[in-house]
Amino acid sequence: MKHSKWIVAGVLVGALVCGGPAFAQGNGNGHGNGHGNGHNKHDGDDDRDAYRYYNPHEKEIRGWYSQSESHLPPGLAKKDRLPPGLEKQLVRNGTLPPGLQKKLYPCPSELVHRLPPPPPECHQFLVGGHIVLLNQKTNVVVDIFAF
Repeated sequence: MKHSKWIVAGVLVGALVCGGPAFAQGNGNGHGNGHGNGHNKHDGDDDRDAYRYYNPHEKEIRGWYSQSESHLPPGLAKKDRLPPGLEKQLVRNGTLPPGLQKKLYPCPSELVHRLPPPPPECHQFLVGGHIVLLNQKTNVVVDIFAF
């Protein structure tokens, strides 16, 4: 009887030691290390596997912005900045919250012509100082570029 108790205890200790790292990973929502799909949108490596539409075109976007700074369209003007609560909800690979759906403005044609065509079912919008590549069929934010 004593021998079987030690075997059971050894198996439990082994399971805890080997299974500890798996439990430490959490539920996959990205909180803590900045490498998941969490809300840390300003961290450059927050979701390494995500589709990056705007990163290779940052120079063209910033060039357009500096040329247009005196007459920015709605969605990019300083008065159009989002409150912190809504801005936290604007995340790559997340769905666009209903509060932000009403604040979308079409992307100016001068900027659209500087960028390659968006993926199928995706359109570019301006919202609160950001350019958002939105899949209109699923309402998922594919990519974001913040000014």
